[in-house]
Amino acid sequence: MHSLKIINLCVDIDNKNILNNFNLEIKSGEIHAIMGPNGTGKSTLLKVIMGDSNYKITSGEIYFDDTLINNLEVDKRANLGLFLGLQLPPEIEGVTNADFLRTALHSKEKENFKLFDFIKKLDENVEKLKMDKSMIHRDINEGFSGGERKKNEILQMYTLKPNIVMLDEIDSGLDVDSLKIVGENVMDYYNEYNPAILVITHYKRLLSYIKPTHVHIMKNGTIIKSGDNTLVEYIEKNGYDNLEKIELNSTCIVEENKKNE
Repeated sequence: MHSLKIINLCVDIDNKNILNNFNLEIKSGEIHAIMGPNGTGKSTLLKVIMGDSNYKITSGEIYFDDTLINNLEVDKRANLGLFLGLQLPPEIEGVTNADFLRTALHSKEKENFKLFDFIKKLDENVEKLKMDKSMIHRDINEGFSGGERKKNEILQMYTLKPNIVMLDEIDSGLDVDSLKIVGENVMDYYNEYNPAILVITHYKRLLSYIKPTHVHIMKNGTIIKSGDNTLVEYIEKNGYDNLEKIELNSTCIVEENKKNE
């Protein structure tokens, strides 16, 4: 059982406050979705958890299990079991996918690393994601479409087997078929390895594949409402306006929707 716990986190960039007394705890076996208007700090949150040095933590703590990770380097956080699937995965010239994944997994497993097992599992995962096998031997994301880049992020997740999976708008730029493949593979990983998953999204369509156990709405750098998957239905119909004033539970969401019909 693993957990990620964020306590009263405040974060600035260029002297501008982005996260404001943010609190959240996620545990193995849970899927948390965070939604909210643009510019409210959702992507910032994931970058800070992963250790992006462009952001300054002014107060608060981030714990992986019992380890305070506020000052850990990115690679140390990854070795603990944190993984971030990027919204805009970059091209990296001169490094092939296969070399990158092999090096990353060897760094994690050290003397337990077995090349044959790595190659076998890599081929299986490429097949599951319906990726062209030639992509493994190309430079990272070089000439990849948006959908191919997102599949490549999920391939990295499968290879590294993280305990805490964070996905930053993994659905952006995906066509219908690619969205289904990505969403179903995330759920396959969840069912097989029981990680904690934290998903940032604007759209209900992703959450029809990745089924959240908890849903949170962010505004002005903090969580203003939390609930279950019925909260997604409410937002889809009513948007974010006046959300703070509404008492949310499954019954009242249904009633509120009926009232607005």
